Amino acid sequence: MCDLVARTGRHLQRYENGRRLVAGCIPFRYRDINDEASDDEQKKLVEVLMISSQSGPGLLFPKGGWENDETVEEAAAREAIEEAGVRGDLVQLLGFYDFKSKQPEAMCRAAIFALHVKEELASWPEQNTRQRSWLTVPEAAEQSRYPWMQEALVTGFSAWLENWRNGGGCVDRIER
Repeated sequence: MCDLVARTGRHLQRYENGRRLVAGCIPFRYRDINDEASDDEQKKLVEVLMISSQSGPGLLFPKGGWENDETVEEAAAREAIEEAGVRGDLVQLLGFYDFKSKQPEAMCRAAIFALHVKEELASWPEQNTRQRSWLTVPEAAEQSRYPWMQEALVTGFSAWLENWRNGGGCVDRIER
């Protein structure tokens, strides 16, 4: 049984210029892999965490409404806990992505962050309706349900990760 409870309803959510504001993240981790060319050399593989959709095929990144009583960072971290059962450090705002929601003609704007996962919870609010899957970036891009999430992964996350690997960023704090 999970002691955490997911927020529900939209009465506290933020709107701007007719668009619902949402916050989410691309949870990631590093996994050690042995380099076949050299037994002593350890390499790190980046994996991202996706979750199953409650309404159809394909995988998603955790995201949901940004509410009036929280910062966008707090909303993104909350959604990671509620939907994917992970905690970690938000390390980079990857960008803002516009998309059409399930409701006809309703537009949304999502603030998406990179979240370095530090803990996977054994129980979380949506564990009965979501499955977690750790994937490589190419696998995640292929299985992404929505084009805007694929774009966030390929252009936002991958570009940030490449920049960070080349010494252009810090993985321990949000950069703006």
